[in-house]
Amino acid sequence: MVVKVRVALLSILIVTLAPMGIANAKSPSKNPIVVEFIDDMAKKHKFDKLELKVMFEQVEILPEVIKKITRPAESWPWYRYRNLFMKQDRIDQGVEFWNENAKQLARAEKKFGVPAQIIVAIIGVETKYGRLTGTYRLLDSLTTLVVDYPRRSKFFKKELEHVLLLAREEKIDPLTVHGSYAGAMGKPQFMPSSYRAYAIDFNGDGHRDLWNNTADAIGSVASYLKKHGWKANQPIAGVAKVEGESYKRFLKKGIKPKVKLNEIGKYNVSTDLDESSMLKAALIELEQKNGKEYWLGLRNFYAITRYNHSKLYAMAVYQLAESVKEKKLRQNISMRP
Repeated sequence: MVVKVRVALLSILIVTLAPMGIANAKSPSKNPIVVEFIDDMAKKHKFDKLELKVMFEQVEILPEVIKKITRPAESWPWYRYRNLFMKQDRIDQGVEFWNENAKQLARAEKKFGVPAQIIVAIIGVETKYGRLTGTYRLLDSLTTLVVDYPRRSKFFKKELEHVLLLAREEKIDPLTVHGSYAGAMGKPQFMPSSYRAYAIDFNGDGHRDLWNNTADAIGSVASYLKKHGWKANQPIAGVAKVEGESYKRFLKKGIKPKVKLNEIGKYNVSTDLDESSMLKAALIELEQKNGKEYWLGLRNFYAITRYNHSKLYAMAVYQLAESVKEKKLRQNISMRP
């Protein structure tokens, strides 16, 4: 009888502790990198070490995060990447978003010089106008990248640091902060460091809320682009034609504008932009199914790449912005008496 009771109690104990054991197995709290990070946060920023240890006991390593970050959409050919965003529903929803937030967009355009359609398009590309802001708990995704993605561990460790600092500043529980697999947050998908440095309180309520406050998202996107070199009333990009082989020297100069428009002829490049202009441009090559297409990206195009360092991203934003603007103009014309 005694033996049966002991066996029964042992069974209960195993069942009770099993989930805890599984959770601890997934927890990175004892990983040397995380232990060192906790020590650094306590020393540098006066966090309570015990509280951080308890918090990281609840953090999980997510293998799917590593799979996703090693196969980003920006590695796709242009024709495939473009199809992610240049869809009728995203254009239609962009016009709806613009109509619903017309006052805030106009105010941001006036204050920062960034056209409304560009702000709309960035939020449209990033989160489909706030519909898809990310389901990953940031402490999980960023810790996974710190521990299991050594190539960029240093970068993501800084972002993890910024998440904890942001949560403390904004009085948010860090374990409730969600975003993308790479750590981007809110309607405009700011990384934690960008959130702390560039997010603004655009509606004046005393908080910077990029998850729930569309005005803050709009103002923050415009402010970010302005601080990264956006120039009001300047062109963004233009179609280019290339001949011969000289254009390849232009391509090698990279995505940052370095060649004046009035000098592109020596590379056998022509454009629909003003070729007498002193504005500088970069030559952009994009892969289509049946060959290459070429564009010139100017300073404002480069500013968009500071949001995401990809020429594909910047071109998707530019083309979505133009499509949304065109549809809105047609809509306005059709509504006239």
